[in-house]
Amino acid sequence: MKVVFMGTPDFAVDTLEEIIRAGHEVVLAVTQPDKPKGRGKALQFPPVKECAISHGIEVFQPARVKEDSNIEYIKKFRPEIIVAAAFGQILPQSLLDLPEYGCINVHASLLPKYRGAAPIQWAVINGEEVTGVTIQRMAMGIDTGDMIAKCEVRIAEDETGGSLFDKLAAAGAKLCVEAMDMLEKGTAVFTPQDHEAATHTSMITKELGDIDWNRPAAELERLVRGLNPWPSAYTRLNGKTLKIWRAEYLDEDSNMHAGTVVRTEKDALVVQTKEGCLALLEVQLEGKKRMDTGAFLRGFPVETGTVLTN
Repeated sequence: MKVVFMGTPDFAVDTLEEIIRAGHEVVLAVTQPDKPKGRGKALQFPPVKECAISHGIEVFQPARVKEDSNIEYIKKFRPEIIVAAAFGQILPQSLLDLPEYGCINVHASLLPKYRGAAPIQWAVINGEEVTGVTIQRMAMGIDTGDMIAKCEVRIAEDETGGSLFDKLAAAGAKLCVEAMDMLEKGTAVFTPQDHEAATHTSMITKELGDIDWNRPAAELERLVRGLNPWPSAYTRLNGKTLKIWRAEYLDEDSNMHAGTVVRTEKDALVVQTKEGCLALLEVQLEGKKRMDTGAFLRGFPVETGTVLTN
């Protein structure tokens, strides 16, 4: 099929690569504009742009795809199908109606659960045991379209937002090509979503990682994993930001207030929470490198009774 692909981050690259491997003709890659990054604020290409360029695919980067001039530009490529994966913009009806086989989206959850912008991280944070990918026919609502295909992915006990991201990207890429084949052969079945069962996820922000020690340790352990690698969970130690990259829930309590260091161990900093303790196993102090807590404590001793703040 002749494909216009729309996507921006690493998650979308897997799908683009799989579509190319399957022998489809990607005539245009539509992605978000370049963004400044780092201290020098140099413009950085989105991962999908880098991938498209490496395959000799034309790239289009509209700030607002729904503007008439941008829609007319995309129409010139006469796509048979539009495939979206983490594109980051809502498509207007005029684009949804354009291709013969419609517009499909690779969504990283088992719809209608976890519609919205951050289904991967929230699945970890909320303690889900299973998540997955849904290929849906796009509609004007956010992730409201009919479902074409689904696959489940189990969430490991030590799963992070980053590791689950990789699993779902790979699963979604293969499922997308399968759905495209079904559409082309006329065997696709469109299943409406139960909108009453829908749940919505909010955007992930840096502020979400600010640990409130008056929450149960089990919740905080999932928060640490869900926000790894971005934006990471963090607290403050003696006025400096302390990122927490890896932690373990301990089913124990002390008589100390939440946020207080109960004890230090060879490889852990044990902190009291509202319910249970959280053992910090890998940390990064402001201005320092990320390291195992054992190495951190050898260079930065922390006394029992120290209070971590938010």
